[in-house]
Amino acid sequence: MQRGASELVGSGDGAGLRASMWTQFFRSLMWLALLLPAGTAVVAPVLLVPQAAVAQDEAAADAEPVDAGENLLVFYVKALGLRYVVVFLVLSFTLVALLVMCFLQLRRTALMPPELIEAFGKHAEAKEFQQAYDLAKADDSYLGHMLAEGMGNMQSGYASGLAAMQEAEDAEAMKLEHRISYVSLIGALAPMFGLLGTVDGMVAAFMVIARSNTQPRPSDLAVGISQALITTLIGLWLAIPAIACFALFKNWFARLTVEIHEEALRLMAVVQEASRK
Repeated sequence: MQRGASELVGSGDGAGLRASMWTQFFRSLMWLALLLPAGTAVVAPVLLVPQAAVAQDEAAADAEPVDAGENLLVFYVKALGLRYVVVFLVLSFTLVALLVMCFLQLRRTALMPPELIEAFGKHAEAKEFQQAYDLAKADDSYLGHMLAEGMGNMQSGYASGLAAMQEAEDAEAMKLEHRISYVSLIGALAPMFGLLGTVDGMVAAFMVIARSNTQPRPSDLAVGISQALITTLIGLWLAIPAIACFALFKNWFARLTVEIHEEALRLMAVVQEASRK
């Protein structure tokens, strides 16, 4: 009887121990359930880092190799494309030709040659009016055209000669102003073509996004964006010096026009005084 009771007690202690172990196990599960969000927050970065690294490796594998030693000029040509390369080359060569032509034609020695002034004055003082007229007629300068028109109408009177000279001055001034205005035209067209390239490049970039079923690579978008930015840059590079040179030419020409007008009046006065003697 005592043995049987002790066995019952022993078996009862074992059952209680097992029940206590199960109770502790369930309590641990409950605490783990309560701490699960914090655990995921800690574990998530560890799990995401390999995935991000794998994604970066795949993007790097898909990306095209970049030539680090590519020339900047070659990059600009590729970014612009054939159409805008041709357009900006035409504008740049035209601008350079116009600047050279204006610099050569707006010189004081070209508009009013010192040799013409000296020789015309000597002929006028010596009353060699025909020689003075032939000299002015043969000279293809601004002052030469004015003197030739004035001398050609001196037979109708001094006032008629001055009026004809003024008309010749207006005609010559209009020719030079038209040539100078072409510089301003280049300064206006260059940024407009740059803006056109900007819109064209952005449209190309958005078309890449619209046609792609997945997220496009940055290198695919960079083609249109680089065209948009480079065309604007080249357009401003051409427009800024063109507008600045146009303003300089206008002021320069206005000052020279006043000097030529005064010199022509002085020479015509010499002719009038010599004709009265």
